[in-house]
Amino acid sequence: MAAPQSADMQSVLHNNIQALVDHRREQEQHRAFQDRIAGVISRFAGSMAFVYLHLAILIVWVALNLGAIRAIPPWDPSFVILAMVASVEAIFLSTFVLINQNRMAELSERRAELNLQISLLNEHETTRLIEMMSALTERLKVPTPADDELPQLAQNVDPQAVMSQIERVSDNQTER
Repeated sequence: MAAPQSADMQSVLHNNIQALVDHRREQEQHRAFQDRIAGVISRFAGSMAFVYLHLAILIVWVALNLGAIRAIPPWDPSFVILAMVASVEAIFLSTFVLINQNRMAELSERRAELNLQISLLNEHETTRLIEMMSALTERLKVPTPADDELPQLAQNVDPQAVMSQIERVSDNQTER
């Protein structure tokens, strides 16, 4: 009897994963063009290919400007142009990375909100199950070790009250 149940769990898990993947693809398709470009640039800038490319350009630039190949005259013997190009590139790269980080923070916030909603739903369902089990044990006159706790456990948790308590505790710790 346990095998069909695990097969059901596998299909539920598969469906949930597929729904998340589909949602992520849909979100990616609705991203603005400039956000997609910023993401591509940020991913490339964070790769070893980017490091190798820049290392190669730097070596060639330095070698050519030190006169390694006599046929090509140095155009930046004091490396001022190299420093300027590197500075401008750093400005743009940091901007692209910040754009990508903002997007990732927004996605993280959405996931946190989804987790909170699921947790609140789970808490509500658990409360209802406790109420049902309490009614059953009472009707069958079966005492349980949790009988004293059941009234508290059968109450829904107020998210506002929890957040207020967290803020009070957090404020008290920062005052110390």
